[in-house]
Amino acid sequence: MTHTILIIDDEKDIRTALGGILEDEGYQVLSAESGIEGIDIARHELPDLILLDIWMPGMDGLETLEKLKALLPQVTVIMISGHGTIDTAVRATKLGAFDFIEKPLSLEKVLISVANALQLQKLKVENAELKRSVSTDYELIGESSEIVTVREQVRQVAPTSASVLINGENGSGKELIACSIHCNSPRRERPFIAVHCSGIPEKLVESELFGHEKGAFIGATSHKKGRLDQADGGTLFLDEVGELPLSTQVKLLRFIQDHGFERVGGSRRVAADIRVIAATTRSLEQEMAAGKFNPDLYYQLSTITFKAPALRDHKDDIGLLVQYFVAQFFHREGGEAKAFLPDAIDKLQHYSWPGNLRELKNVVERLLIVTPGHVVSAENIQFLSGDQADAELHPAGMAGPLSKSALRDAREDFEREFIIHKLEENDWNISRTAELIELERSNLHRKIKSYGIDVRR
Repeated sequence: MTHTILIIDDEKDIRTALGGILEDEGYQVLSAESGIEGIDIARHELPDLILLDIWMPGMDGLETLEKLKALLPQVTVIMISGHGTIDTAVRATKLGAFDFIEKPLSLEKVLISVANALQLQKLKVENAELKRSVSTDYELIGESSEIVTVREQVRQVAPTSASVLINGENGSGKELIACSIHCNSPRRERPFIAVHCSGIPEKLVESELFGHEKGAFIGATSHKKGRLDQADGGTLFLDEVGELPLSTQVKLLRFIQDHGFERVGGSRRVAADIRVIAATTRSLEQEMAAGKFNPDLYYQLSTITFKAPALRDHKDDIGLLVQYFVAQFFHREGGEAKAFLPDAIDKLQHYSWPGNLRELKNVVERLLIVTPGHVVSAENIQFLSGDQADAELHPAGMAGPLSKSALRDAREDFEREFIIHKLEENDWNISRTAELIELERSNLHRKIKSYGIDVRR
């Protein structure tokens, strides 16, 4: 990906010299001779970095910096000056400048500062992505024929840039497959950006994907880069792609075909090199027949198709999965690890797992939290709700002592206690908890409300 750098300086020789050396280093360079012109260019081009002179006629550099930060809060600015003072440097820093370079300019120092600024930007993006995915594992665990088949598909598909469509039930590991494709591809060093389409309000989905210009709609008080900008050079994962409005589907199709897009409210084409992986729990063929999904987009996305197997179809892998979830839990939480006895694994293998991998992971964590001692046995699995109603895991297709409503109540009790525990772990921070348990923030809010959980702590 080529970084764009904007030079704002009233001296033409400075703009020419800096522009030449930066272009020689492979950067795309824009220039402006005044603060007003620079702000206008920044507003339309959204540069990755700005080199800004302090002493300019009319609007000086500090005023320009203040306006730029109000317009584009995330932009990185390096100040340059021929008459710098400590007070000026302090003011610039307080206004959000990354660095302060004095004239006459040392081109070597400029290049070092530019490289450091861009590297910091990269680290911020990676850190944000790491926080988002802190509880997500990208390894496909299991030795069953179903998992071996998926791993072989990943091995074949990952080196290409072909679009991929993953079908599967909720919680069956569709995002894990997408991440595995990305992590085994030439794009592995670039971002993996996941967008959960069902959790975005319809009016905001295009802004979320493509970004927007200031004033594009009510509430758009500044320019914003979208998920496509974030994913440039990497992979964009669209979970529940069937939830996208038809108008957005058309724009997405155009992007996949042309490798370019326009921000909401804008007219400038933005180029981006992105691999698109989509997932769905629906039958998109049926959605097409009902006029709810664009056929051309379907054919574009389904160049390669995967099937995420339901956990009930590879229950022989449950032992390995439990071991992994146990190790993952104690690596994150600390403390002394516990072991699941063979009778406990056998008990888990006889359950139907309607919630698939996500449900298994949550049950394992629940048992690790509430089970005393150093081992988990089959006896412990009969009481998922502690002292409340018996919540025995019944074998698939077999009758049990509880009615369906009682079993549902027991599961709800477990889910309520699990959410409370996770909220406590995260100091009652709802956003952080939602990321940790892999649940949309809006869905977590609804569950907190429905369970009557008091978060005013």
